[in-house]
Formats: sequence, structure tokens, C-alpha cells
Amino acid sequence: MPQSAARPSTWGGDAMLGLAGALLAFGLHALAGFPTLAANGDNDSLLRLVEIRDLIGGQAWFDLHQYRMGPPGGFVMHWSRFVDVPIACFILAVSALTGSQATGEKVALLAWTTPMMAVALTFMLRIARSVRDDGTIMPAFIICAAALHFSGVFAPGNIDHHNVQLTLCLAAITALMVGRGYEAGIAAGGACALMLAIGMETLPYVAIAGLIAAVIYLLGDRPEAARAAGFGTGLAGGGIAAFIATVPASSWLSPHCDAYSIPQFAVAAISGIGLTIAAISPALGRSFHRKLATLLALGVAVAAVTVTAFPQCLADPYAGLDPKLQLLWLDHVSEAQPFWRVLSDNWAKAAGFYVTPILALTMLGLRLRRSSDAAGWILMAFLTSAFAVSLWQVRGATFSLPLAAIALAGWVGEWRHRTALTSDRMAMPRMAVVWLVSLNVTWSAAAHAAAALGKTEPAALPAGTCERSADYAFLAAQPPATVLAISNLGAPILARSPHGVLAGPYHRNVAGNLLALDAFTGTAEQARAIIQKNRIGLVALCRGNAETALVIGQAPTGLLAALVRSEPPDWLEKLPQQPAEPLEIYRVRPKP
Repeated sequence: MPQSAARPSTWGGDAMLGLAGALLAFGLHALAGFPTLAANGDNDSLLRLVEIRDLIGGQAWFDLHQYRMGPPGGFVMHWSRFVDVPIACFILAVSALTGSQATGEKVALLAWTTPMMAVALTFMLRIARSVRDDGTIMPAFIICAAALHFSGVFAPGNIDHHNVQLTLCLAAITALMVGRGYEAGIAAGGACALMLAIGMETLPYVAIAGLIAAVIYLLGDRPEAARAAGFGTGLAGGGIAAFIATVPASSWLSPHCDAYSIPQFAVAAISGIGLTIAAISPALGRSFHRKLATLLALGVAVAAVTVTAFPQCLADPYAGLDPKLQLLWLDHVSEAQPFWRVLSDNWAKAAGFYVTPILALTMLGLRLRRSSDAAGWILMAFLTSAFAVSLWQVRGATFSLPLAAIALAGWVGEWRHRTALTSDRMAMPRMAVVWLVSLNVTWSAAAHAAAALGKTEPAALPAGTCERSADYAFLAAQPPATVLAISNLGAPILARSPHGVLAGPYHRNVAGNLLALDAFTGTAEQARAIIQKNRIGLVALCRGNAETALVIGQAPTGLLAALVRSEPPDWLEKLPQQPAEPLEIYRVRPKP
């Protein structure tokens, strides 16, 4: 590993570069008028804001019910309070200074992601130094900052958990790759435990980190064993702390495969404690074969506990999903689409998600074939895992694109060094090409431009998609009620009005989503029965939302299709609104 990776003096410089990159990205958002704040259609960020408001308003720490979504009584969300807390503190601090919680929320939405991006970019620069050398920093700053900015994960208003998870993953990689000794291991293990507690989608990266720690123990000597022991301690200790902090005692023995609970805690605790014991035991670490036998025994123990105690967590999480929800919801959740679906539906979008990771895997693999080193293999392991996840579900690109940027920055750094040593006049043009193809935005922009050229007719401008806060002003002015709307409008209605909703795009809200679909796809009589049973007071229609067209396509004679044709049943009264308002509101007339 390059000696520059271990120099503590570079931490300050990398942190300053990370902050500069984050502030530059913030400035670009400001020049564009903060579009992600003006029209925030991210359901997860909006529902996160609702969850934070509930916590500030007095909802209990362990109570994750979303009472205003779903059938009467709501449902329990699967998110972690660990993301709620710092944002809530941010809001409360600004509210105390300004006397307005609304102002606190605006400032938090505006500013939360900038320091997060600064930290993430700092870690990426540290990793780039370790994988290559100090000459990589300039391309790493440009390519990595561009990757984070154009991914949108750190855009103002994006307060869901994905940016936190990515930052923690980068922290774990940095500690495993750059750090030394027991403390670095604790940092890596603790980051993995927190990452897992926040969301199950990071399980592949926690597993890769654990495998790397085990290999460090297997192939290393005492300093490496200390780092592996630290990782085990951090994973087990962090796992125990997260379990106590986020799971109520009454639910300690209740397994949930989609949220941090006894299955994840048991695996983290057994793996972490087992690795720690192995790494600190002179007898178990006496030879390579004893180390290997110990790790294999630990792996068998973890597998046995998982298979015997929690076999349900090994099954397809959506195997039992209602076919109607599968057809009209899950098959169209953008972040859950596999590679082949993204490629067939929108090849230009696929180029933005998959080209640079493939290029990075190729270039990094060729470099490791020429000159193998630990840092390169660690990056390769994480990048391969993230790319594999993205092939299964495109949400993996949240991790694969930044990791690819690090690998490609090393490739650009290598070309810069090569160009500086040659007098070949074609070296500079070739290096320029390397720069361009290493930027993910290059591929995305080129693919979208090519796709636009291929269209023979301009697409018709759709009606409003109901993503602006102002679209909900009229609805918010109505007396509180439960609203029947498509699932895409569920979180925005909760965040921007006092009303409740039946549907929302969350897999735990199965009952509410099915009722909403049954009402919208059924006859007027069937819809009215559902509306009366669930005490629905208002019906909202957004003609320009893609989900509306999807439901109508499957049920052209249903209630939603009738509303789009402006043929409501006689028990619905259209409220007077301005013609340009994209969100149309109907009041349910009481049954005589």
C-alpha cells in the first residue's frame, strides 16, 4: 500500500477538498434555483419529514406507527430513528433561534445534505490516495464530486437514509483500507453496525466488510489481527447498542426481516464476537490452518443460526405479495427494477447507471493483474458487490457509481503520469478521452441526447405531476379528512396537509394500498363501499402522474378512469378550483 495513504497530515487537506466540493455542489443547486426543493417528489424524503415531525410532536421513540397512512390505525414503518435524530436536532436548533419550526424545517432541508456530502467526498479522496497515490487527488476530486452531485443523493431536500448509508459505507472502506490497528477496526465495524441498523439494503456491503476483516486476520500478522479484532468488537458492540436503542424490549424476540431486529442483531453479535475471540486468541491464531478452521467454524455457526432460527429471512421478501400490488406497484418502483428491465424500458437511463461501473471494474481488474495490492482488492470487492446488487435492483447504483468514480480516478491519475513522461503528441488527446469517459455524466448526457435524436415526434407536454408544494395548497385548506389518492401522492399529502391517506408506496402498507387500488379499479358501487368503510372524506386526482395512467390502463372502466374522463359518480362533488391546478379534489357526499 502506498505510504501516502498512511500520512495523517493529508486528512486535513482532504477534508478541506471535501468541503469545497460539497459547497460547489450546493452553489450549483442554488444557481438552478434549488429545483429539488421547489418540486420535491421524493416520497421517502417527504415521509421522513413527516416521521421527524411526529417525533418532535411527542410520538414515542419506539413508536414507528404512521397513523395517518393506511386503514384506520395506520401501520408500523420499518425505518430507523438514527436518521430522524440528527435532522430533528437540526430543526429544533434553528427553531429555537428563529421561533418557527417551519423555518427550521426549511433550513434543515436546504443544508442537511451538504455536510454529509463533504464527509462522503473526504472518505472517497482518502480511498483514492490509498488505491493509487497522491497524484490521483485532483482527478479524484473532480470525478468523485461530479459522481456525488449528479447522482442526486446529496441534493437539498433529500433527507432519506440513502446518503447516510453511502457515507457510512465509505467510512467503513476507509477504515479497513487506510486505518491501522484496533481503533481502525472498531471504526469499520461500528460503521457497518450502524449502516445495517439504518436499512437492510446495505447487508451485502456489511457482509463484504466482514469477509475482508476475516481475510485480514487470515493472511496478516499481529497488527492485522488487532484490526480484525477491532472490527469484530465494533460490529458486535455497535449491533448490541443499536438493538437496545431502536428495538423496544417487548419486541426483542420478534423477528423482522425488513428492519433491524433479532435476526440481524444475532448475526452481527455472533459474527463480531466470534471474530474478536479468534483474533485475540494466541492458540487459534498460531497457524494459517488454525485460523482458516476457526473462520470456517464461525461461518458454519452463523449460517446454522440463520437457517434454523430465521429461515423466513432467506426467502424472497415479495413472494407473498398480492398479484395486483405486484402488477400495479412493485413492477413499477423505479429503484427496485433489475438491469434488464431498465435497459428495455429506457436504455439511456441504463447507460447512466451501468457504463462507468463496468468500465471501472475492467480498468481496476487490469491494474490488479499487473500490480496486486490490498487497497485495490478491497475496492474491487465492494465495487463488485455494489454492481451485482445494481443488476438485481437498480438502487445498487447509489453505491456502485461513487465506488466506480474512485477506481476511474486512479485510471485518470495513471494516464496523467504516463502523459507527463512522454513526448507523444497523441498522449494529450488520449488523456482527454480518458477524462471524459471516466465522468458518469458524460455517458448519461450522451445517451439521453442520442435517445432524443431518435424520437421522430416531440413528446406531448404532460399535465402537472403534483410534485410542487403549491399543488397541495387547496387540499391543505380543507378540513382534516382521510384522502383516497394514488400511492405516489400518499407521502406528499401527509407532508403538505393535515390529512390522512389510504395508500402510500411502502411494502408494509399492504392493506391500505390494496384498498386504494380496489377502489380506483372497481365500479362506482364497489369504490363507495370501500370509501364508507374506511371513512374517506376526500378523493384526489392527479391526471399527469404516471401512476394514474398505469391504473387506468389496467382498469379503463374503474373509478379513476371515470374521474379522468370528468365523469364522477353522483356521490362525489368536485370542489371549485382554479383551472390550472393539477391536483383536483372531490368531496364525498354523505349517503342519504
